[in-house]
Amino acid sequence: MSEVRAPEGIAPHAQRRPTQPWDIPPARPRPVTWWQTELDRDSLLEHVCGLAAEHSAPTTNYDVTRRLRRAVPKVLDWLEQWPGTTWQQRWLASGIESTGNDWMPSFITSRGKDAVNYEEPEGRSAMAWMLQGQILAPSMEWVLGQQFNYVLTRLPRAVDPAGHARLLAHCEVRGQVGPRALAYTVGTIGRILLSCGGTIGDITVGDCLAYMEAYQKVRPTGKFDRLFYTLLFELGVFGEHAPDRLRAWTVRGQLTVPELVDRYDLACKPVRDLLVDYFTVRSADLDYSTLRHSVQQVCQLWWKDLEEHHPGIDTLAMTPQMVIEWKERLKTIQLGGSRQGKPRLRQTSVILAVRALYLDIAHFAAHDPVRWGPWVIPSPIQAPGRQTAKESKRATARMHQRTRSLAPTLPVLARAVRNWRAATERLYAQAQDLPVGGHIEVDGQVWLRHQGRQSDGVRLFLTPAAGGEPWDLSREEEYSFWAWAAIETLQETGIRIEELLELTHYSFAAYTLPTTGETVPLLQVTPSKSDQERVILVSPELGEVMAAVIHRVRAGQASIPLISRYDQHEQIYTPQLPFLFQRRRGGIPTPLPPAYIQRVLEAALARSGLTDQLGELLRYTPHDFRRIFTTDAIRAGLPPHIAAKILGHDDVNTTMGYAAIYPEDVINHHRAYLARRRATRPSEEYRDLTPGEWDEFIAHFELRKVALGTCTRDYGTPCSHEHACIRCPVLRPDPAEKDRLAEIAVNLEARIAEAQQRGWHGEVAGLEATLAAAHDKLRAVGDLTDRTHTYLGMPAMGRRSN
Repeated sequence: MSEVRAPEGIAPHAQRRPTQPWDIPPARPRPVTWWQTELDRDSLLEHVCGLAAEHSAPTTNYDVTRRLRRAVPKVLDWLEQWPGTTWQQRWLASGIESTGNDWMPSFITSRGKDAVNYEEPEGRSAMAWMLQGQILAPSMEWVLGQQFNYVLTRLPRAVDPAGHARLLAHCEVRGQVGPRALAYTVGTIGRILLSCGGTIGDITVGDCLAYMEAYQKVRPTGKFDRLFYTLLFELGVFGEHAPDRLRAWTVRGQLTVPELVDRYDLACKPVRDLLVDYFTVRSADLDYSTLRHSVQQVCQLWWKDLEEHHPGIDTLAMTPQMVIEWKERLKTIQLGGSRQGKPRLRQTSVILAVRALYLDIAHFAAHDPVRWGPWVIPSPIQAPGRQTAKESKRATARMHQRTRSLAPTLPVLARAVRNWRAATERLYAQAQDLPVGGHIEVDGQVWLRHQGRQSDGVRLFLTPAAGGEPWDLSREEEYSFWAWAAIETLQETGIRIEELLELTHYSFAAYTLPTTGETVPLLQVTPSKSDQERVILVSPELGEVMAAVIHRVRAGQASIPLISRYDQHEQIYTPQLPFLFQRRRGGIPTPLPPAYIQRVLEAALARSGLTDQLGELLRYTPHDFRRIFTTDAIRAGLPPHIAAKILGHDDVNTTMGYAAIYPEDVINHHRAYLARRRATRPSEEYRDLTPGEWDEFIAHFELRKVALGTCTRDYGTPCSHEHACIRCPVLRPDPAEKDRLAEIAVNLEARIAEAQQRGWHGEVAGLEATLAAAHDKLRAVGDLTDRTHTYLGMPAMGRRSN
């Protein structure tokens, strides 16, 4: 038996709208007949008994085959009550699948008054081995309704020994698949083979989708495990063009323009058709995220609002009173949810979108008067004018105030997260060595290692010895790591959250300084908002973070798993890449979504104890780190146009707007100065960053290397300590120079003793200050030595093997 038909009652896959350029395949059709179901009674009995003798335990196979020789004919007698030339035809004619009832009551009834108490276990055992022998192919719904665990776990090995062995070997090499998860996956594959037939290599995506739909129908409250699909994909069963996760087949994806408009259930069909045509024309110049937002502004916030307050409206002509009332309603959020009734911070964007509708229709009418001409009217909505500038200033003021309040707390937050991660890693390492029931003391409280899902060896639970809910220590360790990785990367680079989550192992590059030949690591940031790719120098701190992330996601493997990431803005899946910010979820490599980063940030803030003026916990967003990074960079002397290049801003004024350290009058005076300079020297002063300027910026880092380490003074600033590096606070000591620093400290102590002996008291004060600075540098070297640095290596850029 190689193929089966899709179960009845399941929606055809062809009616779905694919989310990617792949076609959704149907499930294999179930055939009417195959060689096992055509066997006569004697041949069938020998086939089943031979299968039992081969796959049952050696000490019990004689008893098993003896019982089967007595029980299988009874089951065949029961099947022969219904018409058909094959056993599968008789099974379908029995109607057991359509009624969904257990077949055993009918079997017992057929045995008559002579039925004894061992008829049921013998009948179930005989049916189990007949199913393993592929005599019958029941529907997926019927299989899911039975308790066939002992059959399902044996079926893949019995039907496809080579495929079963390859699956087990892959799970052993792959890791992160515990015994319980593996048994569940093998059982799921067994259900598919039981219904669809064939071998493991014959399973199709359509079979997996049909099984998922049947599972949701039969067990709507059950926990559906998607690991089986991922393992089959990794084995190459579905081919290289299939998505790596089952969820990719079920996500809706991008909606068409009519679907976007129809989400708001507009009553006036002519206006609805007009808006569909309008946004169809506009969609050619807009990305999907902008198109969806524009449709919401025009359809929901404007026209749907007018239909609710002016029933029967069917024209774009709005009276001045209607415009005034609509703008007044627009000031507050009218939709349901927690924000209902709150002031709308961005009103002008909605007004401009509606005004653009009127202007665009007039423009389109010049080229197609038949379609657009009847709708052309003067725009009743005037340009917002000064209101736009006011909103922009208010938004900038709010942003600056938020940055000023959060910037002083960032070092405290970063330190708290580092301590949280270190403490959790130590506790996790200690708890891993505990046997089940062993105890460990945490902050004065005794915890016991909880059984839970310990048998999988994947998650680690602790239970209070005094009683209480289990503590998921694995989740705690995971939260602390990703909170540390996200905060450190965001504050070191200033990249956007989308760019953070799109970092891959291919993002690292090496740049050789032309003068010294020193290799400088660079981080290539993929285009996001402005579609501009850029590079960022990798500091030692950032290199430590990236090394730790790579080590974690590799999980002992030779390379980072290749996965696809769902773009929530464009609602499409990316190609499979070695994304750095990924984790195992149920054994499946999954990219971290923005909501997860926000969740771990909130957990980090809760443990830091940072509060605002009202005593409530502070709230950070990933974009706050970008504003703080820009503020610190410009405050440290980085030229704004270079900062704009690093941040990926098209306009330097956008970068200046991020610099919250400047009061408004300073910014205005600076802009006035720029305007005057632009008028006198426009060709020289206002231009894009040249390669020479960028090389000069890179060359600044060549001058940082000194005998004792690295000078971290700001770009474009001279040495303010007359090259007295030992006393300079911006010197980053090199751990390799620890012995040199120790020798300097010993020499200073000898010089202090000589100065005291000779009465050079002025010299003593200076030498003591230098000695104190030397001891500070030695402590700094100790701190740097405690931090683990791992060589990142360079990712291979060759062709990926399938």
